[in-house]
Amino acid sequence: ALESVVADLTIDVLINNAGIMPPLGNFADMKIADIDTALEVNVSAAILLTRLIVPQMRERQSGHILFTGSSAGHAAFPKVAVYSATKAAIAGFAAALRADLSQYGIRVTEIVPGRVETQLYKDILDAEARAAMYAGNVAVQPDDVASMVVTLLGLPAWADVTRFDIMPTRPTSPSGSKQGK
Repeated sequence: ALESVVADLTIDVLINNAGIMPPLGNFADMKIADIDTALEVNVSAAILLTRLIVPQMRERQSGHILFTGSSAGHAAFPKVAVYSATKAAIAGFAAALRADLSQYGIRVTEIVPGRVETQLYKDILDAEARAAMYAGNVAVQPDDVASMVVTLLGLPAWADVTRFDIMPTRPTSPSGSKQGK
């Protein structure tokens, strides 16, 4: 279905931003279906969509592909082993893809956010837990990430931001409490 949707489009910028967070918990207790879904949405979908778009960018010798990774793909956190694995896979794919495509003038960027106030936890945490996690304006906002993306898209064609990390100034624990207090 994706192939027919993109067949007649000229795509200059692809932002692979789809992602899900499987239920939090110990890996040994995860349902296989939750593992499969996380791998399919967070990794396979991004790779397959990118594969559909890359040939036209390569032909035009230009384009920019962005992937939303996560700080969880670069550092270990408890209760998110599969999510971390999917985001580490995206980091590795983005780096290798950049090596494949840079000779064609195609830029590849991995966006590496820390806690961003989105709907990522909507289905796995109740409203009270989400409110605690975001209390006190401790999360990066989606507009903050969008501003960074717009800025890097405005760079000249010879400059590629290969990865950018955007973290809350005051990080918190998973419960929302300030670290170190």
